[in-house]
Amino acid sequence: MHAVFVDASETLAMIMEQQAKPDNPPMVIHRDPDVTPEQLPGVLGDAAIAIIDHTYLPTDIARQCVGLKHVVFLGTGARSYMNIEELADLGITVHLIRGYGDTAVAESTIALMWAAARNLALMDREMRAGQWLREDGLQLTGKTIGLIGFGGIAAEVARIAHGSGMKVIAWNRTPKTFDGVTFVEIDTLLRDSHVVSLHLLLNDETRGFLTRDRIAAMRPGAILVNTARAALADEAAMIDALQSSHLRHAALDVFEIEPLPADHPLATLPNVTLSAHSAFRTPEASENLIAASLAHCRRIAEAA
Repeated sequence: MHAVFVDASETLAMIMEQQAKPDNPPMVIHRDPDVTPEQLPGVLGDAAIAIIDHTYLPTDIARQCVGLKHVVFLGTGARSYMNIEELADLGITVHLIRGYGDTAVAESTIALMWAAARNLALMDREMRAGQWLREDGLQLTGKTIGLIGFGGIAAEVARIAHGSGMKVIAWNRTPKTFDGVTFVEIDTLLRDSHVVSLHLLLNDETRGFLTRDRIAAMRPGAILVNTARAALADEAAMIDALQSSHLRHAALDVFEIEPLPADHPLATLPNVTLSAHSAFRTPEASENLIAASLAHCRRIAEAA
């Protein structure tokens, strides 16, 4: 049984080589982060394990991968790239990796929040264009951040936000407790939060969770931060709320179309701060990610 890392960037390929151990299954590293789905059957050959970073795996392509039994997806958002249930029907199990980048994503969430509150991206753009734009910012000390979903990343966001003098409230689908966090109903969170940050996994129950009505129910002038998945929010409703200034600002790391087209409304609105789906990208998180993927491969091989 061997594995193929189908879409390795040079950075991840080097980390995987550095973490090689004698008890790892044989590994082929395909150094091409831009591999297309149509190329996957040829890249995989008869491999039983595919390690996938960000490449789409349509079900009809998976059918052509004759030996494939396991997909180790580098992250938690596999549903954005493949149909897990349809793959299961083909006898292919998808393995997710959780927790590897909780601190990295949390720090990016906080950075986006502060950039939005102080209009940093807007002033940067205008100054580079020769305009001395001076914008009033939103002071966040003493303000309320509301976390929708409360897993490892949200817990890290809560820790940092609480330490910077913010009140932290949260809503979660199942009851939880956490020091310094008050858990409330979703309507209360939307009404009271100066900053709303999304931290839900994407599935059939959470897709479109932040509906037009829920965006309308947010505190006027609130900031929306999304480092989770774009499909959690109604994009058209979010854009309307930004254009009307019901939302003060959106700070986004994830998008329905990636890469984001230059003429997309989110790329043209002045009250939007963008980052290129990179909240998890730190050396520490990458090392954790590859170590977890290799551990998955060892467990799969041992169970075979």
